[in-house]
Amino acid sequence: MSEGLKGKSAFVTGAGQGIGRGIAEQLAAKGASVTIAEINEPTGQSTADALCQAGYEAQFARVDIRSEDDVKAGIAAHVQRFGTLDIVVNNAGANQHFDASRMTIDEWERSMSLNLRGAWLCCKHALPIMAARKAGVIVNIASVHATMTAYNFFPYNVAKSGILGLTRSLALDWGQHNIRVVAVSPGWVRTPPALDYFEQADDPAAEEERVRNLHPLRRIGEPADIGALVAFLASDEASYITGTEIVIDGGISARHAD
Repeated sequence: MSEGLKGKSAFVTGAGQGIGRGIAEQLAAKGASVTIAEINEPTGQSTADALCQAGYEAQFARVDIRSEDDVKAGIAAHVQRFGTLDIVVNNAGANQHFDASRMTIDEWERSMSLNLRGAWLCCKHALPIMAARKAGVIVNIASVHATMTAYNFFPYNVAKSGILGLTRSLALDWGQHNIRVVAVSPGWVRTPPALDYFEQADDPAAEEERVRNLHPLRRIGEPADIGALVAFLASDEASYITGTEIVIDGGISARHAD
């Protein structure tokens, strides 16, 4: 596999499983050294160990992105180990399902801190490091829910819309420092939440087939699909891409509702 990221290092949040792990694996396979920034120590350490066993350079850092102290410490640990910071992938987050008329302020704050503020905090402490070197790439993982959503996805879709705004603003304000900022919006991906959704259906196999057939490609995405896109965007081959959203959803958003 091409090592287009050889000599670079990446800080990936929420990389213990699912999309985050797929991203970390693809970045490592392209030659990047990777910090697995994860609040869940067992999954985070497992991912880092697996990468190291595969011959890649990786470490685990316990980071709760809702805590600025955690973010600062995690990025400091990354720079101490790898010498610099070339790539940040803001992937950590969680689906939220609330009634807007019943959601409490505390619930709102917890949701926004996880799905939006945490990404900003990582950017806040990565940008000066990148600017000092006049180089860097930030990839923010948004969602198709940022621009088109479904019933009962409030306020997850609100936060993901904010991720797009964050991406555009930072691309404009920091482009002069040769820092690129891009958003990636996945659709259906075979991750634990998606698998849990299928398992809760009356007929899991039938529901998975129904979802699969909504896609023009007749398949559900894999974490490696998202990882491959992120690895490309982090590479010099994507050096003219910034301030935009790239949707990766197997074509499902091209489909008109029945």
